[in-house]
Formats: sequence, structure tokens, C-alpha cells
Amino acid sequence: MLGGLAALGALGAAGCTRVAAASGKAGGDLLDRLRAQGVVRLGIAGEVPFGYIDKDGRLTGEAPELAKVIFKRLGVGRVQPVPTEFGSLIPGLNSQQFDVVAAGMYVNPERCQQVIFADPDYQMLDSFIVRKGNPLGLHSYRDVVAKKAKFATGTGYAEIQYAVEAGYKEGDILIVPDQVAGLNAVEAGRVDVFAGTALTTREVVRKSAKAEATRPFAPLVKGTPHVDGGAFAFRPAETSLRDAFNGELRKLKKSGELFRILRPFGFTKAEMTGLTAKELCGG
Repeated sequence: MLGGLAALGALGAAGCTRVAAASGKAGGDLLDRLRAQGVVRLGIAGEVPFGYIDKDGRLTGEAPELAKVIFKRLGVGRVQPVPTEFGSLIPGLNSQQFDVVAAGMYVNPERCQQVIFADPDYQMLDSFIVRKGNPLGLHSYRDVVAKKAKFATGTGYAEIQYAVEAGYKEGDILIVPDQVAGLNAVEAGRVDVFAGTALTTREVVRKSAKAEATRPFAPLVKGTPHVDGGAFAFRPAETSLRDAFNGELRKLKKSGELFRILRPFGFTKAEMTGLTAKELCGG
């Protein structure tokens, strides 16, 4: 983890050169320009397992590894990471700092007003990190509110709004950098529960003697169980690139190769999905 963070800093300094602005061509001409350059710049947020720099300084994660395959098929042979904070991904994309967000970003209506998404490459339920035995019996956001549990989640996480919708006061939420910090907070007793994706929580507690992950569940949105989907994001004008990306993604889903790419990062067949960006954007 420490090696990855150091590499993030070094790459951040080298990878922030702005790209040329989109042309007036219908659908955008970014794909043509990327083919000519031979490289695509990926905005990542340093989050395991979605997109990060490993301890050896190599770009990896489910989104970058998928990007390598799809962009090679599209005629772009190389990917280059541009690390940033999660909350800066959409502003960075729209200010031309990189070409595409490759960070496993959830598709939701608010973000769909700012960027366009490919169809999701995975779907995800939520889960909690709690102390061994789950002493407070926390299995949903409503449980957290009812038990007056001390609640934490990550910076920019969708789980913030799920907790607020269940009745938790946003100002009382402890915001931590990531799931590792969330695990530490639960183990140290600073909070009763940390909320994250089912994938990240189950992976981070594997070696913990003090904490466990709860059974995955669908958070309620307007009273209805909701399943999230993570996808690549593009600037609104670049529909040609998004459509070409979607075409290759559909082929990977149909062949089963998508699962083979994502499986090393802890994804299961339960996280493979037929959800579309249109569905998650609200129609």
C-alpha cells in the first residue's frame, strides 16, 4: 500500500499534462486522436481493487486491466495512469486532464448530468465491516439508525447518501479515506460500522482477527432495493468513443472474457451484470 501511494505521487506529477480539447465533430474525434497518439490517459483514484498503482509501481485494478484490453482492440496500444482523488475524477475529466475515468465509478443520475457512462462492467451490493460477531446486529442502514451506531464510510462513497436516506445525520458520519482506514476505525472501536462495497469489505477483513464483513445487501433508494453498477466515464461530447467502448465491452461479456479479467481482483459471477447506463441514469 505504501509503495503504491508513493508511486501515485510520482505519477501524478508526470501525468497531468492536459489533452487537446474535443473537436466540433459529431460524436467527438477523441478515438481518432487516441489512435494517432497510441496512448489513452486513465483517471484513477488509487482505490483497491478498482484502479491503483501496486507496490511495484505498476498500474492495475479491474478498470485499468479492462481498459488495456478494450483500448488495444480499439487500436490504442498503451494506457497511462493519471492519479487523483476520487472527488476530482469528474472535474479532471471535464477539464481535459485525462481521457476517461477508469476507477470503477458508480453510475447515478447526478453523475450522469456531468459525464456519459459506458454500460457497467460490474454490479455491486453493499456490506458492513463490524466487530467479530456483529454485536449490534447491523445488517442495513436502517439498523444503523435504529441502534444509534457510530457510522463511517469512505470519501465520496455512495454509501453516504444511503445512510442519510435511512435517517442518519450526515454531519455525524465519520468520513475516512478508504476501506483500510474503515477497518482500522472498527478494530480500534472508534466506530461501530464501516459501509462499503461487498467486494472491498470482504477482501479487507480477510486477515482481521477483530472484524468481519456482513452479508451483502441492497440499500434502499426511495424505499426500493437498489443495485449499483460501476462503469467507465467519458466527456459528454465523446459519444463515438463511448459507443465503440461499449461495443467491445459487450463482446467481452458475451465471451466470458470480462469475468476472467475481473476475477483476479475478487469479483465473482454474482457481480457480473446486464445493467445499462441508461437504467442507472434514470432512463
